[in-house]
This record gives sequence, C-alpha cells and structure tokens, in this order.
Amino acid sequence: MIESALVSCEWLAQNLDAENQLILDATFFLPRQHRNAEKEYLQQHLPDARFFDIDKVADLSHSLSHMLPSADDFADAVGKMGIANHTRVLIYDNNHFFAAARVWWMFRVFGHDRVQIIDGGLARWKQLNLPINSDQPAPISKSFKARYHPELVFDLKQMLLAQTSKSRQIIDARSADSFLGQRKLADNALQAGHIPGSINLPYAQLTTSLEQTLLSDKALKSVFDQAHVDTSFPIVTTCGSGVSACVLALALYQLGVKDIPVYDGSWAEWGREEHAPK
Repeated sequence: MIESALVSCEWLAQNLDAENQLILDATFFLPRQHRNAEKEYLQQHLPDARFFDIDKVADLSHSLSHMLPSADDFADAVGKMGIANHTRVLIYDNNHFFAAARVWWMFRVFGHDRVQIIDGGLARWKQLNLPINSDQPAPISKSFKARYHPELVFDLKQMLLAQTSKSRQIIDARSADSFLGQRKLADNALQAGHIPGSINLPYAQLTTSLEQTLLSDKALKSVFDQAHVDTSFPIVTTCGSGVSACVLALALYQLGVKDIPVYDGSWAEWGREEHAPK
C-alpha cells in the first residue's frame, strides 16, 4: 500500500516518463458551474493524460448520477484506458480535488492501491509553468482485474443504521448553506437539510486557496479538531452526490485513518427518501 495519497507536481515533472504509469484527468463540474470538463480536457491537459468521466464510469442503470459501477464494468472501463493491475495511476483535476478524490476512492474500492493524486492538479501545474498539451493519446487496452472492497462503501441501509445507532460520526463535506438547507436545490424532489446528527466540514476548508493543494497534515488535523471530529472514532463521509465526500476520505487517509467508507448516494439519495430522517 502506498503511504501517501499524493504526489507533487514538481515530482511528476521529473518522472513523466516513468514506466507502468498513467495519468488521468478526472475533472468534474457541478451543473451550476456551467463548465464542460471534457471540452476543457480536449483543449489542455497534462502530457499523455486520459480523461476519466465519473458520469460514464458509473452504474448507468441507476436513477442517481455517477453511482459506483459494478466491478466488471469498472475493470472493463479502466482496462480500455490502458490500466493494468501493476499500473501506477496518477489522478488530477481542475476543480479543487473535487473528482480526483472520487476517482482515487473508486480505484481503492476496486482493489487498486497503486493510485495517487497529483497535489494541486492542473492549477498548480500551470502555476509552475510545466508543459501542457491537447494531444489525444491512443490507449492500448490492458487487462484489469477488480477486487471489490465493500468496507469502503456505505449504502442507505448502512447509513440509516449509523445515524440511528450513532455508531459512526457522519461528516458532511457540503458547503454550510447546503448543509443548513439555505441553498435552493435544482431538484424539486430533493428536500433541503442534512442527516440528523451529522457534522459539517466543507471540503473547501481542506485545500489552500492559491496552490489548490491539500493542507499539511498538521493543518488538516487542526481543521478536523475545530469541527469536533474525533479521528479515533469510526467515521463515514457524505456530501451532495458522493463526490466531495471523497475529499474528506482523502484528508483522513493522509492523517493515517485509511479505511473510511463513503456514502455513495449521499444527500441525492437521503434527501429524497421519505423514511430517512431529516
């Protein structure tokens, strides 16, 4: 298992040509951001990066967006990108770790530990004036065998149990206005609010504003402490749709708390379930 979930842009710049290594652009934007991640990837990306779309590498039969695919579907998708079980996967995005952490978590869910995030992503890479291009590398398909790790994923039933039994701290990565039900929701079927008893720790507090890198371990610990999160007690993370919750899991991993489950359906599921307490 790789101890740190991060590599620096400076390190990668010196190791772009390493063998058995593949870079993924996992940029994802919320509808309200009015940006097209794949279009931006086609215009500029890190050298030889492939695009990973969390809305396509997903359970397309599910009513909710970007829910985890089956192990076989994940293996087929990443194998076609040129990823084998021995491949070192390096992930970045252009939106504050937003989906890079999600894809990092997905690889871990499906048993691939040779995966890290490029700290700071495209923003930091460009700050350092490192090379970018718009080339479209032709992937050579590889065989990837997925091994599902259910301990890293929570479903609605598990969340209901955690909430009623108080067996886990539920940490919500959404902004404070979303958590407090003050942001207008585009989906009329979705109630506003949060899971009762959950703790709000907006994921934006975990990164630096300028470099868009993850905070130092000491600063991360301080943020969790200020939010009254006990990192020695079991935790599950949640958010709006299972994306930014993975940033919390990433930060906790850096603090040595490495098997944190993410509630895949998050508020997109909980907020529309009539029997889920609000």
